[in-house]
Amino acid sequence: MSKAASEGRPNTALAAADNDRYNAELTELDELDGADARTSTPIVVALIPARNEAERIFGAVCATLHIPGVTRAIVIDDNSEDDTARLAEDAGAKVIRLRNRLSGGANPDIPEDKPIINIAGGKGAALEYGAKFAEDADIILLLDGDLGVSAGEADVLLAPVLADEADMTIAKFPRPAGKAGFGLVKGLARWGIASMGGGWQADAPLSGQRCVRRECLDQIRPFVHGYGVEVALTVRALRKGMRLLEVPTTMTHAATGRDLAGFWHRGKQFVNVANALLKLRFE
Repeated sequence: MSKAASEGRPNTALAAADNDRYNAELTELDELDGADARTSTPIVVALIPARNEAERIFGAVCATLHIPGVTRAIVIDDNSEDDTARLAEDAGAKVIRLRNRLSGGANPDIPEDKPIINIAGGKGAALEYGAKFAEDADIILLLDGDLGVSAGEADVLLAPVLADEADMTIAKFPRPAGKAGFGLVKGLARWGIASMGGGWQADAPLSGQRCVRRECLDQIRPFVHGYGVEVALTVRALRKGMRLLEVPTTMTHAATGRDLAGFWHRGKQFVNVANALLKLRFE
């Protein structure tokens, strides 16, 4: 027996070997943990802004939650005066009720445990607030509340992102059967994206149906207020060098016609898109 052993002192060579084995085991565990993290199922959250969509919101939420891989759906009820919020909850969505400071709470039948959040209003503001409740998401789906059951087609937007073929996908709608607007808003949006997005030609510059990686969305937020939100997302993403992919769908939504309400809606769209493009010039 050695003198070190007989005196009860540790053998430094053995201690070093044990330490090396311990470190090797830790490294192996770390590598396994990293592999598990890479192969784990991503969290996919759908953000659905909606205003007065009682006729379509139930179907939109149900269809979204039936998409394989979707973890949950969050509906941001933007000052609705109908049963949009209740129907969205019945369909399984988490609902955030927003109320415009000017108009106040239009629907008083809201339980005390469902607080009203005062906010400026508008699609972009609703999305920005709703995004705070999806901080754990790896992938975000942006869907409109008027899609109805056609929201289920968002699976074709999700697939390329899951396959790492795109950082953001954008839904292309089929050509409408009847006449809608005169194409002024779409033309402005398409021109703005091309001129500020490196010449990228958008077929669906105003489409709000999108799927985007979380790390990419964080780089192109905040959402701009109003109807310029889609144009701003596209331009910022292109400026960051992200991979954008437009995907054909047969989605349907409540399209506006050539009536007073339709012209008013498209007039607001035009102003919002123009304002968004002007601000993007100085970003």
